[in-house]
Amino acid sequence: MKYSANSVWVNKDEYDIAVVGAGHAGCEAALAAARLGFKTVIFTVSVDSIALMPCNPNIGGSSKGHLVREVDALGGEMGKVIDRTFIQSKMLNSSKGPAVHSLRAQADKAEYSRAMRQVLENQENLDIRQMEVTDILAEDGKVTGVQTYSGAVYHCRAVVLCTGTYLKARCIYGDVSTYTGPNGLQSANYLTDSLKALGVKMYRFKTGTPARIDKKSIDFSKMEEQKGDERVVPFSFTTDPEDVQIEQASCWLTYTNENTHEIIRRNLDRSPLFSGAIEGTGPRYCPSIEDKVVKFPDKNRHQVFIEPEGLHTNEMYVGGMSSSLPEDVQYAMYRSVPGLENAKIVRNAYAIEYDCIDARQLKSTLEFKNIEGLFSGGQFNGSSGYEEAAAQGLIAGINAARKLQGKDGIVIDRSQGYIGVLIDDLVTKESHEPYRMMTSRAEYRLLLRQDNADIRLTKIGYEVGLISEERYQKLLLKEKLIDEEIHRVEHTNIGTSPEVQRVLESWGSTPLSSGTTLAELIRRPELSYEKLREIDKNRPELPEDVIEQVDINIKYDGYIKRQMRQVEQFKKMENKIIPEDINYDEIQSLRIEAKQKLNQIRPLSIGQASRISGVSPADISVLLVYLGGKKSV
Repeated sequence: MKYSANSVWVNKDEYDIAVVGAGHAGCEAALAAARLGFKTVIFTVSVDSIALMPCNPNIGGSSKGHLVREVDALGGEMGKVIDRTFIQSKMLNSSKGPAVHSLRAQADKAEYSRAMRQVLENQENLDIRQMEVTDILAEDGKVTGVQTYSGAVYHCRAVVLCTGTYLKARCIYGDVSTYTGPNGLQSANYLTDSLKALGVKMYRFKTGTPARIDKKSIDFSKMEEQKGDERVVPFSFTTDPEDVQIEQASCWLTYTNENTHEIIRRNLDRSPLFSGAIEGTGPRYCPSIEDKVVKFPDKNRHQVFIEPEGLHTNEMYVGGMSSSLPEDVQYAMYRSVPGLENAKIVRNAYAIEYDCIDARQLKSTLEFKNIEGLFSGGQFNGSSGYEEAAAQGLIAGINAARKLQGKDGIVIDRSQGYIGVLIDDLVTKESHEPYRMMTSRAEYRLLLRQDNADIRLTKIGYEVGLISEERYQKLLLKEKLIDEEIHRVEHTNIGTSPEVQRVLESWGSTPLSSGTTLAELIRRPELSYEKLREIDKNRPELPEDVIEQVDINIKYDGYIKRQMRQVEQFKKMENKIIPEDINYDEIQSLRIEAKQKLNQIRPLSIGQASRISGVSPADISVLLVYLGGKKSV
């Protein structure tokens, strides 16, 4: 029987949770909900778009690698799948301190999508449905289900929106404008109106992607080869490091030049980005090549990375040259780049506009403040990036499940993880452009390293129910080994024997004039736990990840303790809870702007209130006095 969009019928399958969208956020949300025992259905406009990478063919990168590690530590899937499908891996910023080390893996895009789809298809409690959701159904401010384009109604108790860049999507380059989602897939054109009818405030954002070029038409001899690391580090804490030591594909580096820039400048009037044809706001930290040329006129070249899209395709991604210029201009500018003189475009570069929300409408649990049971994650929340999406999707899925369990939602705070920084920024701070995670956004980044994400967050994943008992016990053993070895090293005395002096000299370290501890030697910049193996006679055999933690914790002990003291002060402010029913309008000394912002965002704590744009330190002082007076009544 065929149903038109006007026909309504009730699907008899019983679901607890519906997830709308099957990108990186939707996959994590649906898996979390299903794994926590709830009957879940995930809707997608195309099953072929599950975990699609419509833009860059990689996972991780600066700060984003932290997010993937944290998703894994909480029981998410992204790290496991990229470990099975990567074709090159590099640890970025390895010459700098451990706080900014970030893992980045080049993915085989098709294999990644296929592997994630397989995980979803074989997950108990999870059904996949290829269908566009057109309406969110709610009664008395509470979600009751969703309706699809076919007219089918799916009753459920919670909904997680993970629509990515598909809502009223429009792809543009030059004069070409098509109302499709990424990669020419179907857009979702009806849900926006339903959300607006529920009082949801919407934004119009933009992102873009560069052309894909045929590998056979590229002259790699004019480019610098970029190889992966000799020793690959996996993303998932559950992956055996030996399983990821593979033969890796190469990437390539070239540069734009003044000729490239002149071609772009001559054709700016044909760019929809500058002609006004594009209405949405784009990401400041991932600009198009047109933006770069206009905003950085003093730069005579920009990096261009040529990256394989997979092992079984000749398509190469032109990183650093996303554009919405016309097709003829794209050919001219790409062919002006060394090595691309004869480039053949397989897919044109394009910009994509889409509807998303003002995330300040969400609680820190990612549930809408005014619509009970409606959660939201990913680019729909005004963020950018696969990793940011996965992190939000996981938290939204967990909290949708906990809502149905009658439990409080989990909130990762800013001192616990990059996920906490990401979500707190989204729900607290006003943003007029797609949000991108960066290490500089994390105040406590020395504590929030990618290497210790399991130590920080796996206990939370275990309490939630996404981490197995076996994995949890392994973590406890790891922590025990770290603590015991740090204690041993701190209390191991090293003398001034000729052997010790020889080892120190071999590493360019100053000889000892008197005895010291092994820990004090490790703290020297030129030395490490591993380099001192020869003079550490009682050293036990320990796993690589334990050795890494021992070295970092000893070497950066003073800095870590200082940051922990800062976290203690942060926690004091976060623990000053603001009553949900507080009436800011009755607090006489608060400025009008502060009242407006506080009423809009309804912060959970004094700490969150202090991070709201438009709320000054003086306003916080007034608020503290007011709350103190309330308690004494």
